[in-house]
Amino acid sequence: MKKGRETTIDRYRRYLQLEKSQAANTIEAYLSDVAKLVAFLEPLGKSTLDATSDDLSAFLADLADVGIHPRSRARILSSLRSYYSFLRLDDYISENPTDPLHSPALGRHLPDVLSLDEIDAMINAIDLSQPEGQRNRAMIEVMYSCGLRVSELCSLRFSDLYLSEEFMRVTGKGSKQRLVPVSSRAVSELQAYFLERSRVNIRPGYEDFVFVSERRGKSLSRITVFHIVKELVAVAGIAKQVSPHTLRHSFATHLLEGGANLRVIQSMLGHESISTTEIYTHIDRTRLREEIIEHHPRNNPQRRQKR
Repeated sequence: MKKGRETTIDRYRRYLQLEKSQAANTIEAYLSDVAKLVAFLEPLGKSTLDATSDDLSAFLADLADVGIHPRSRARILSSLRSYYSFLRLDDYISENPTDPLHSPALGRHLPDVLSLDEIDAMINAIDLSQPEGQRNRAMIEVMYSCGLRVSELCSLRFSDLYLSEEFMRVTGKGSKQRLVPVSSRAVSELQAYFLERSRVNIRPGYEDFVFVSERRGKSLSRITVFHIVKELVAVAGIAKQVSPHTLRHSFATHLLEGGANLRVIQSMLGHESISTTEIYTHIDRTRLREEIIEHHPRNNPQRRQKR
C-alpha cells in the first residue's frame, strides 16, 4: 500500500525512535541520507517508493562521481537499507530495491593506537596543581581502562558506578546499556577526583554527573574533552593524530594483543556487530607485544609494583 512521501518519512522517524531506540544524532543522519536520495530522484519524477535497484545504483554512482569517499557511500547505503527494510516491513513496497546492491570497497583503515607508555605520558603531563588536574587524570584513565566513547564519558553518572564491585553501567549508542569492568587504578583515580569534586559548586540538575566543569559546574561537553586530550598529547610530545577515540582504540588493541577473545572485546566496546570489532585483528600484533602480558596492562601486577 503506497502512502505519501512525507507520511512515510515521518513514520520512519517514529520507527527509529520508538522501535529501534536510535539516538537522535543517528536518526538525523539516517534521514539526511534518505533526503539525498529524494533530491536525486525528484528530477526523474520518482519517489523513494517507486525507485528501482537501478535507480539506487545510479544514485550511488553519482555520489562516487562527485568524489564522495567510499566509507561515506557505504554509510549512505546502510541508511538506505534501513529505510527500505522499514518500507518492506510496513508493506509500503513489495520488494526491497537495496537487496541486489553491494557496498563499495573500503580498503583497510587501521586507527592510530597509543602504547601504554604514551598513555602514561599523557597522564603524567597533567598538572595536578590545577583545580581540574585530578579530574583530567581520572577522565583519561577511565576512557582508556574502560574503552568508553567520549559521549559515554560525558554522560556517565554516579548512579552508574558500582566501584566497590569494580563495575560501571555505560549507556551507549541507541540508549543500549552494558556493564563494564573498572580497573583498580581507575577506581583509585576516581576516588581521588571525588575529593576534589566535592569542592565544586555544582549547578542544579548536574549533581549526578561524574565529570563536571570546575568553572561552570555543569557536565563536561565533548568539545571540552577533545580539547583536553589534544592539549595533553602536545605536552607529552606524542607525534600521532590523537583524539578521545584513540584511547578507545588503544584499549581494544591492548586487550586483543593480550589474548582477549574478540567477543569479549565486542561486549566491552558495545559493538552491535562483531564485524565492527574485527578491525582490531588487522593491527600489527608485534608493536605492543612486550607491553602486554595479561589481558589488560592495568592488570599486570609487576608493572603496578614499579610505579
